Amino acid sequence: MHKPPLGSVIVDMNATTHTTQPQLSKFATFRQAIYTCFLKAGDVLFEMIDALLLSPRLGSFPELSCVPVFRRQWPSLYEGLQDGQVDQATLLETLTEQLPETERPVLVGDHTTWAHPQARTLQDRSFQHQPTPIKGQKPITIGHGYSTLGVVPPVASSEQKTGGSWFLPVLHERIESTTTPSKKAAEQLQQVCQRLGQRPLALYDNEYGSGLFLKETDKIPCDLLFRVRPNRKLRRSPPPYSGNGRPPVHGAAFRLGDPTTWGKPDEEWECEDPKLGRVRIQRWDNLHFEQAPKRILTLFRIERWEARGTRRDPHVVWLGYCGEELPRHSDEWREYLHRFVVEHWYRFIKQSLNWTLPRLSTPGQSELWSTLVIIAYWQLWLARSVVADCPRPWHKAQPELTPGRVHQAMGGVLATIGTPSSEPKPRGKSPGWSKGRLRTKRTPYPVVKKQTKAGAKTTKQASTTQNSSP
Repeated sequence: MHKPPLGSVIVDMNATTHTTQPQLSKFATFRQAIYTCFLKAGDVLFEMIDALLLSPRLGSFPELSCVPVFRRQWPSLYEGLQDGQVDQATLLETLTEQLPETERPVLVGDHTTWAHPQARTLQDRSFQHQPTPIKGQKPITIGHGYSTLGVVPPVASSEQKTGGSWFLPVLHERIESTTTPSKKAAEQLQQVCQRLGQRPLALYDNEYGSGLFLKETDKIPCDLLFRVRPNRKLRRSPPPYSGNGRPPVHGAAFRLGDPTTWGKPDEEWECEDPKLGRVRIQRWDNLHFEQAPKRILTLFRIERWEARGTRRDPHVVWLGYCGEELPRHSDEWREYLHRFVVEHWYRFIKQSLNWTLPRLSTPGQSELWSTLVIIAYWQLWLARSVVADCPRPWHKAQPELTPGRVHQAMGGVLATIGTPSSEPKPRGKSPGWSKGRLRTKRTPYPVVKKQTKAGAKTTKQASTTQNSSP
């Protein structure tokens, strides 16, 4: 199949008129560093990333081979994901070196689902949570879960303290059926924190607001700010030891759904927030979960009068803070507003970067494709100061380019700096499938059903009874 030359991908050569040569050199240096992270099939993998940067929306995965920068045939897409290999340690080090310098890094962790309901031959599928707009339908699907940990870059505008469209993913890994999202998040947090120079603040949703997650992150040098479900129960500090028996570990119960157990807060104030409106904040110190009595936390109750009172916009939100010291100022709870940028990032990689578009045969290929999507997004971030805005006629002008606006202006930049990958070397026509050779069907794999605590207890009791019987 004939393809136009590489230079024909230029959408607008004026897209680089406002840049300087050092900026282009820095961007080209990052691309070269990424290219060295590929251990096998580096040329085809790198061209897949460039093709992804020039194709915001695809109808099918093989259409990626029709982009001019991909100089190979469409079967090379699947062969590259089958044979490719990436040095994950070197890649992680390369990405962390590109993080912007801040006084206190803000990390955001969460997990999402890549649904594979019909892929019966795909290994390690399990039941995953996936929201659905259909009333009465359970928000459950079958597929793989992916855990993400990234950094929220500082907002350029001094007037805008929260918000922004950018999120810098550092790790985006599959959650195996043998582990849990909280354990996977703790492992990722450990890997990233040991590479940061400062003690970061990590933001998590209410699924991680439990004593189990605090226990798993006990030895990690990181402060945590997480949402707590309103049906949780915490404990106060234990009373003084009376001298008889075992020293107490827990104090009185603090039930978030029972105001009679709250007592007087350690601090209470009201303020007018430009985004949230009138807000009242109450704070209680020296609380802990029963599963992690050594992890002392501070609990915030944020009450908003202008909220709609829905599931997505509740009147009351509970936040827990667990760190080396108490919150440094009364506005520490505002940092949690940065967490929602990961939701925008998930939507962007699924809709614009085609993350969940391929139908691959093994979990390893899906993990490799997820890594390529991360690298493509990082190039958008580094190219935001290189490209000039090329809006559609119906778009408004923006002082700060969003990921989508950078994505649609990448053609001129890639054509200007070129690619470190080598040209393909045709080796003739493949002989194809030999006559008489048998084809074997792929092995179907059952869906992994994680056992509940009640089921595990019943199984253990049955095993004990069976072993004790004559």
